[in-house]
Amino acid sequence: MPISPSSTAPVGAVTARLMFLLLLFCGTICTAMIVPFMSYFLVRGLGYEPWIISVYAGMAISLTLVANRQFARRIDAGARVFPLVGLAAAGFVCAAGALALLPALWVVLTAGVLGFGISSSAVSTMFSLGGSLAERHKVERVRFNAHMRATTSTAWMIGPAVTFLLADGIGLRAVFVMAVAVSMVWIGLWWFTLPRDITAMPGRAPAQDSSGQTAVASQGLWLAAGFVFCLSSAHSLTFSALPIFYVEEVGLPGYAPGFAFSIKTFVEVIAIFSTPWVIARIGMWRALLAVTGLAVVTIQLLAAVQSFPQMLEGLYYGFYASLGISYVQSFAPATPARATAIYWNTLMVSGVMAGPAVGLIAQAYDFQTVIRCASGVAVVAAAVLIVGRPLSPA
Repeated sequence: MPISPSSTAPVGAVTARLMFLLLLFCGTICTAMIVPFMSYFLVRGLGYEPWIISVYAGMAISLTLVANRQFARRIDAGARVFPLVGLAAAGFVCAAGALALLPALWVVLTAGVLGFGISSSAVSTMFSLGGSLAERHKVERVRFNAHMRATTSTAWMIGPAVTFLLADGIGLRAVFVMAVAVSMVWIGLWWFTLPRDITAMPGRAPAQDSSGQTAVASQGLWLAAGFVFCLSSAHSLTFSALPIFYVEEVGLPGYAPGFAFSIKTFVEVIAIFSTPWVIARIGMWRALLAVTGLAVVTIQLLAAVQSFPQMLEGLYYGFYASLGISYVQSFAPATPARATAIYWNTLMVSGVMAGPAVGLIAQAYDFQTVIRCASGVAVVAAAVLIVGRPLSPA
């Protein structure tokens, strides 16, 4: 049954939050095993040209956009979250199972698109519920956002490393077999730990006045989403291009992408737990501006990688991952699930746009050029952030 602060003892509240984070971790590790692997699988595993990445990414992420939007409406209207998480987990099992049995392009573009597309909605759903959980247990939302982002980053530290070790040491099909096994744990946790009738608490109604503050807040929300779109596009371009860049163009071993992602997310976790302190010191907006500048420099350095130790990065995205969602949510306290869905959908749209860009740029030039272009997109993100600066700095 729904958890309420009046009926839950402190120990029970801690246990509820830990089980929630464990469920989030397991669902995220499933996603983390597949997302960075699919471009590698399509190009290096199945032997297709890079443009096929654009086709798959566009189809899968478009489906995720629709699912996120529909789920957010239901959550803000008070719908039960349990079946939504279950649907996402079931989609992942079906997609990974189909590719474990028959790793072929037509399976990727049918079962893979449908299953992985729907399963990606789980993150937005869990973050929407997490905000409600923080309010019920009297935990600062920014702090619990940091806990959730640290949980997802830890999953990303493990998932890609396992994926590329399996692919390099055993074979491509082993990745999907392992994904099925992990997703069964996800389903077990969902079934036994998530209350059947739990819902997200409704948001706080915004104050209405003649000065048009609601309209200003709405404009700020979309400018914040525009910033997230630009910086996430820069990250998506880099994220998609790096595995093939490392192996095909730099000549690093096959396990290098997984190792790089693990180190990246380890650094992210450290940065994420530092964000409440950073916000208290310099404010959210100034922190985001500094992080965006760091992103520009970091991505340029990644484009110049020539050896194993030079792959190490992750600081900028760790701060951004924790700050970005809180920044967007700060503009829409009345509809938290909508704000969260806008944030995650913006990430998805950036992926939709980045997917074709990666394929087309790499086809015309190379994957190093893709990464250098990503640094330019990060510069645009800084400009949007400056334009959208709130009147009272966050």
